[in-house]
Amino acid sequence: MGDDVRVWQEHESPFEVVSAILKSRGITSGNIGFESSVRYFVVTGIANALPNMNIVPAEPVTLGCRMYKTAAELTLMHKANEVTLRAYEYVFSQLKEGMSQADVKGLMNAAQRKLGGSGTWCLALFNDASAYPHGTNAKQTIKQGSVVLLDSGCSVHGYQSDISRTFVFGQPSQQVQDVWATVREGQNVAFAAAKVGAPAGQVDDAVRAYYVAKGFDKDYALPGLSHRTGHGIGMEGHESVNFVRGETTPLNKGMCFSNEPGLYIPGKFGVRLEDCLYMRESGPRYFTEPPESLAKPLGKLIPLKV
Repeated sequence: MGDDVRVWQEHESPFEVVSAILKSRGITSGNIGFESSVRYFVVTGIANALPNMNIVPAEPVTLGCRMYKTAAELTLMHKANEVTLRAYEYVFSQLKEGMSQADVKGLMNAAQRKLGGSGTWCLALFNDASAYPHGTNAKQTIKQGSVVLLDSGCSVHGYQSDISRTFVFGQPSQQVQDVWATVREGQNVAFAAAKVGAPAGQVDDAVRAYYVAKGFDKDYALPGLSHRTGHGIGMEGHESVNFVRGETTPLNKGMCFSNEPGLYIPGKFGVRLEDCLYMRESGPRYFTEPPESLAKPLGKLIPLKV
């Protein structure tokens, strides 16, 4: 079996080595599948080295492997979510007036690393910057009444977490309380719609119908929900399939998603609450249970049941 390992030197073409491996096995035509994360120069290099091979998408194979998580994979994702939630508990206790976004991001990333997470990341948005789901270059600091929106995660042995929390430093306005409660109920609506066998897009549809009843736009306009209700997650932070309009893939055991139906009001603030769930034969179950209220904004880890 030693000849199954082939090496190449810097002055050689790795694509010619791949070509030689296939030819040694009598493979000179047919299909070669590439999944979407493969860099373009690799695809073109292989195509040039093997002109008689057809380049085809590998997603019919890889999606079946990646979309449905095993018990071992779910255990690692559960641990990653535990790391992130414990870090949130620490950071929430450390918030102080005058802190910058960099201060809070540094605390969150350091806490996750200390708890065993790797590849840590954190988005910290304060005040009116929280109305931009993916951030802004504006510098913000915490002051009395600040909305503090954090979106953070890490990796444990290659499997990802993704949790968002929205706090208020000091006394929240009535509008913030109302929007926070609406988003929290939006999570409930999404969770209830995530039924085994239902198309994934139905989850997004249900949330938008609820938000319309609360006076927000049914589409992506602001103020409202300007992004999908959730995304697939596993070895990457964003994977197929998504809770998004028009997605027809049926929900099934082993699939994992974020549940994050945020609401954003430009010029004022935004609220995002995000917890990841996994599908069981009986329906969805959270890795982390969403927070109880704005007064108790952390939520809790719940036991894994696969």
